[in-house]
Amino acid sequence: MAKPHWFIYCQPGPDSVGIFAISQSCSGVAARACGLVSLEPTKIAEILKDRPSWFRDCRKLEVFTMFPAGNGGTIELVYTQMFAPTTLAPARDFWTLRYTTTLENGSLVVCERSLSGSGAGPSVASAAQFVRAEVLPSGYLIRPCEGGGSIIHIVDQLNLEAWSVPEVLRPLYESSKVIAQKMTIPVSSFVIYVKALRYVRQIAQETSGEVVYSLGRQPAVLRTFSQRLSRGFNEAINGFNEDGWSIMNCDGTEDVIIAINSSKSLSNSSNLSTGLSFLGGVLCAKASMLLQNVPPAVLVRFLREHRLEWADFNVDAYSAASLKAGTYAYPGMRPTSFTGSQIIMPLGQTVEHEELLEVIRLEGQSLTQEDAFLSRDIHLLQICSGIDDNAVGACSELVFAPIDEMFPDDAALLPSGFRIIPLESKPDSLATNRTLDLTSSLEVGPATSQAAGDSPCQNARSVLTIAFQFPFDTNLQDNVLTMARQYVRSVISSVQRIAMAISPCGSSPTIGLKPSPGSPEALTLAHWICQSYRQVA
Repeated sequence: MAKPHWFIYCQPGPDSVGIFAISQSCSGVAARACGLVSLEPTKIAEILKDRPSWFRDCRKLEVFTMFPAGNGGTIELVYTQMFAPTTLAPARDFWTLRYTTTLENGSLVVCERSLSGSGAGPSVASAAQFVRAEVLPSGYLIRPCEGGGSIIHIVDQLNLEAWSVPEVLRPLYESSKVIAQKMTIPVSSFVIYVKALRYVRQIAQETSGEVVYSLGRQPAVLRTFSQRLSRGFNEAINGFNEDGWSIMNCDGTEDVIIAINSSKSLSNSSNLSTGLSFLGGVLCAKASMLLQNVPPAVLVRFLREHRLEWADFNVDAYSAASLKAGTYAYPGMRPTSFTGSQIIMPLGQTVEHEELLEVIRLEGQSLTQEDAFLSRDIHLLQICSGIDDNAVGACSELVFAPIDEMFPDDAALLPSGFRIIPLESKPDSLATNRTLDLTSSLEVGPATSQAAGDSPCQNARSVLTIAFQFPFDTNLQDNVLTMARQYVRSVISSVQRIAMAISPCGSSPTIGLKPSPGSPEALTLAHWICQSYRQVA
């Protein structure tokens, strides 16, 4: 086996240098990192081994058996499932052996690697929706410091079987020497260890009382809200049969995928009064598309700050009304007008500000005199991440769900939203349109070579995944299905229009001005104002 080539990437902030190992003679991608955290080694190991608590893409981790090893160590048989990040690729699962022991100097070591063979997971019925991936020798070395705290060394090596995904998505699952030299960081390894370090540091600062949140909420409660929003969104994108999801249209001709879950429970507590007893279930409309020359951070910021440009507040009102136990508001919802105004109320943010948790209030007014004094405002719980232009390797997300204005800790959540994942720089022969529907045109197969382009404006690509969930009653299933499909198509059209306007490499020829990279939102607004004047003229 050839010796791996190590490429150094310096991550700004409190984390130390991250180093990526990529070899032409071995499969998969590898990464290692080091960080200082003010927690004891045993506590850090407990957190890191509980991967679903800090890695949102981890759907399930089960320890099937554990037996003692020498020197007080333990060996565990572990089965892990990972969510797919888009609707265009299957999810991954792993069978691994994990060894934990303490060294003579007090350091704690956790080593993990995959078992040989390709046996099915615990649930044979759900095995068809997963591709077996491989964990190459990986793990953690946690060394205690004399003055308190610990130094964490993380090594992560994965073979995610990139052959099973469309070619355009393979940068998310593999790397190459060329990509490494361009400092394009593979999402798979980079995100995993950065999230691990950030989560451990977050817990340490919450424990010490350094983190303060709004509305008097405990950090653990708000962290749980963020995790539930993210998990619900991942479940909607993946639509596992094991969870009760079934596809309504599967012939490949529809641009919007419709999935229905007739058994989905939205209750988060044993208190039945806070649960939802839908007679029909939950419907999800989802789609994926390719964005060309659109910075993910800029697009997510625009979607967050200018909701009126893509959202229908009446649809938000329907979802909010339906989430009140025992009520169905479609089509007999009380008449309400919305001002188009949204108020963003921050609840908290992670230590390094890579994720925001906030409540969005959409102002509404009743159109009938008898309800004139009743509030018609809609409240959404929302997480927003990846809006920093300098962030490397991570995706940008905007995920939200209607929530009661009393903001109960055990509120039922039905998340919807957007996820934008940057891809490597690569010319695209289909780049005549800045946004392309991938669901009907991509095929899984051997990679094909493409010539490199000269213009950087033809290379920056990302994958946008949209998923919206709607509760429904059995009697209204057809109505909600039609509304959901039309609404998601409308959102896609709006996002395409916004993407074309904010693209730094090509605005509408009717403007005649170069886009300003510092203020794409202002350029977009100016473009729309000019268009409105032309229509009046």
